[in-house]
Amino acid sequence: MTLTSPTPSLIPVTLLTGYLGSGKTTILNHIMQQAAMADTLVIINEFGEIALDHLMVVHSTDNVVMEMGSGCLCCTIRSDLVKTLQDLTWRFARNGKRQFHRTLIETTGLADPAPIIHTLMADPKITNHYRLDGIVATIDMATGNHTLSTYQEAIKQAAIADCLLLTKTDLATSQHKAGLLQRLNVINPAATRWQVVHGQIEAEKLLDLRLFSTQEKTPDVEHWLREEAYLADATHKPGHDAQGHTEDHHSHESHNDHLHDINRHDDHIRAYCFTTEQPVSKHIYPILLDLLFYMGSNILRIKGIVNIEGNDGPMALHGVQHILHPLIPLPAWTSEDRRSKIVFITRDVERETVEKIFKSITPVANRN
Repeated sequence: MTLTSPTPSLIPVTLLTGYLGSGKTTILNHIMQQAAMADTLVIINEFGEIALDHLMVVHSTDNVVMEMGSGCLCCTIRSDLVKTLQDLTWRFARNGKRQFHRTLIETTGLADPAPIIHTLMADPKITNHYRLDGIVATIDMATGNHTLSTYQEAIKQAAIADCLLLTKTDLATSQHKAGLLQRLNVINPAATRWQVVHGQIEAEKLLDLRLFSTQEKTPDVEHWLREEAYLADATHKPGHDAQGHTEDHHSHESHNDHLHDINRHDDHIRAYCFTTEQPVSKHIYPILLDLLFYMGSNILRIKGIVNIEGNDGPMALHGVQHILHPLIPLPAWTSEDRRSKIVFITRDVERETVEKIFKSITPVANRN
């Protein structure tokens, strides 16, 4: 089993994504003028041979803005992204000291964020210097429902985000807002949401989104996982109690694995949260790695806090499609709750399939 510890010297990277016209540049213009972004280097991805959007971005002596052209960041420019991030540590240094402490990448609206996340999480040239801090997605409240219905990239952007910025709220009707919010409850119930008017939002709300934001703080496990978000629509289903716990009415055996399900049929995106009171298999990492190898395109994201047999403390689990990040040990349990909790965000995967996946990492002795 592979273990790593958070390294304070790694540069946090925020990925700002969102479909065309959803307001990314307006927000970037606004936050770049704030003190919280003074030590942030911003990389702006453009699509096409002539880049225009970077002319709209505020330049200041406190911020370095780098525009990347000649292709979409998620495909042809992917190798350029690796080289660019490698070069930044020495290009923007004085007397051997780096002049920025975090990086923000704004993707083109057409980008599928998954390949970029793969690069940030898995490329050793990048992971030696950077860590993915959080994924922020902008969604136009006035046209968001149409966009989500039309473009798969928009669905994926919304599904795997840690934070959703709901833009153009002043242009959206109450009906549009209600419909979009209900839909987002299915696509990504746990993401933090902020309503934004004219791009105005505090930069701090977009930063330090990941579990390990700084070495000094105790990891905010509950905020990162947000198990309660998956309970909201899981009540009073056949075979489930009010907390979404699986009940077996045909057996006297006690099943400790619980299923929290918001199994709606919208956008083919479904989110599940499983818990178990007993330690999970010490082979959880290779088992899930094999799963993602075969089903990665349909497993958009996995994240969890797990109690692994033979370990004293909790471990953090994080994966996006085909990439599973090495398990990370947490300093300690933050409460008396020692249950393992794993969230699966999937596409076109039935509840029963996810349940089998979860049971495969739960030792047989713990299920009987």
